[in-house]
Amino acid sequence: MNIISTIIPIFTIIILGWFARKKGFIQPEFLGPANRLVYYLAIPAMIFRSISKASFTSQFDIKVLILTLLSVLAIFGVAWSSGLIARIRQEQMGAFIQDSFHGNLGYIGLAVAYYFLGVQGLARAGIIAGFMMILQNFLAVVVLQLYSGDKAVKKDNRRIALRIMGNPIILSAIAGMIFSISEMPIPLVINRSLDILSGLALPMALLIIGGTLSFELMRHKLLLVLSTGIMKLVLLPGLGFILYKISGLASADYLPGLILLASPTATVTYVMAKEMNGDADFAVAAISTSTLLSAVTFIVWLNIAG
Repeated sequence: MNIISTIIPIFTIIILGWFARKKGFIQPEFLGPANRLVYYLAIPAMIFRSISKASFTSQFDIKVLILTLLSVLAIFGVAWSSGLIARIRQEQMGAFIQDSFHGNLGYIGLAVAYYFLGVQGLARAGIIAGFMMILQNFLAVVVLQLYSGDKAVKKDNRRIALRIMGNPIILSAIAGMIFSISEMPIPLVINRSLDILSGLALPMALLIIGGTLSFELMRHKLLLVLSTGIMKLVLLPGLGFILYKISGLASADYLPGLILLASPTATVTYVMAKEMNGDADFAVAAISTSTLLSAVTFIVWLNIAG
């Protein structure tokens, strides 16, 4: 019952965001600024707050982290191989590969971790997410660069590296770890400000995801989009689950990692595809499809993991 009561409210807010956009309550012009507000302020504040208050030594599990990152790397290889075998055209290849492994950790993964596992689960998921985001962004940039038709994009390695390391979610996770390890106190005024800002993060993020859903693009690119969805929502968490079990980890230890692996395709894949001359429409279709399907797959994986 806890699984159902966690997943249904999250996706109810996502559908509410889609409905609000269709009815004109959320204008397309609002989505960009709102996304930047959540991405650069609210989500980082929530992650920093949860990690800095947690005990890093008790919340950090190196085995779970390694197995989680290995799962991402393995599916990255599977997606790339599948694209080559299927002879996907160059302009679509980068988006196809990154949409198959690049998960929505900040908006949906952490929301599920928080509502299902509580504050401690959010802290553990936030630590893993920081490392995952570095790997995901690096791999996504590699394939988008490789298959980009824009020579300027291929040459601008320094700007891309700075963008990866300047990711606000990665920086907030690192800052939270520093405060947690050093046990530095956070002034009350700042702490309460973070509490208020953190309260904005998840509701606004879920509404934004709903506002960006596109059923029309899903229909036009259905077969390839479903392929990325299967790799992202079935193969990736499935591989992680097998590795966790083989390693003898208890479900309480690996659940934060499994939730992050089971997250649908990240909304930032659209931004990255658009900026690096990839197939942005394909990214939107993949995001929409995997987001909707993950309402079911999350319930399945959480039930399997117990």
